Amino acid sequence: MGKLKVPCLPNIVSKGIFFNQIAQNNYVLLAAMKVFKYVFWVFYRIWFYVLVALPIVLLLPILVLSILKESWYPYFFKLARFWARFILIGMGFKTKIVREQIPEPGKSFMFIANHTSMTDIMLMLVAVKNPFVFVGKKELAKIPLFGFFYKRTSILVDRSNPSSRQAVFKRAQRRLNQGLSICIFPEGGVPEDEAIVLDEFKDGAFRMAINHQIPIVPITFADNKKRFSYSFFSGGPGMMRVKVHRFIATEGLSITDTKRINAEAHGLLLNQLLAFDL
Repeated sequence: MGKLKVPCLPNIVSKGIFFNQIAQNNYVLLAAMKVFKYVFWVFYRIWFYVLVALPIVLLLPILVLSILKESWYPYFFKLARFWARFILIGMGFKTKIVREQIPEPGKSFMFIANHTSMTDIMLMLVAVKNPFVFVGKKELAKIPLFGFFYKRTSILVDRSNPSSRQAVFKRAQRRLNQGLSICIFPEGGVPEDEAIVLDEFKDGAFRMAINHQIPIVPITFADNKKRFSYSFFSGGPGMMRVKVHRFIATEGLSITDTKRINAEAHGLLLNQLLAFDL
């Protein structure tokens, strides 16, 4: 009969110490990586605001000059597109834009898109060449530097004031008569729950487009929430995909068609967002 071999106790102990040391090293490494990620996110957020402010400071005299007259807005829009592209490049974002239809120069449109990030404004400016005016909440006007120009070039909405809707309509009509387009994020804000893929659309953008008989241009932003959401400790460089869909015609439609057009646009963007995630 063969002799039963008993494992050497010192070998077992030494192997146990070895694997225990590996586990400890891995834990330290993971902890260090986690700390590094949080430090990165802090500096990444600070860097974003530096990039927002820097071109405004450097181009301040030209920017101020470009907003002295409403008729000079197209020149301001070109500067705004440069500002937006500067920020996206500086943040390490690479854009990929697919267009099913291209807006004709010199015509007015209603541009709409999903809203999940502060970078939505910049990406919209990069994706669309036709000069347009943002319709947005008045709270953004309080942001230093950015707010100064936002207040003077955008159409501000005060949701606490019922008469604000009529004022917005009149200002939008004046801008459209100048040959400009309008841009609205129809969700009315960024959903607090980031698990929401696409919030319900408000009717304002669709009612305005029907009233003025201008085509609606639905646009889907695929990656903005992932790249730079409103959660402080999140985001990072990478691809930003954009899909410019075929236009939704409003010619011949009436206000009674508002809900139908709203649902059509919402379904189009929601399906595209789900397709992007596949």
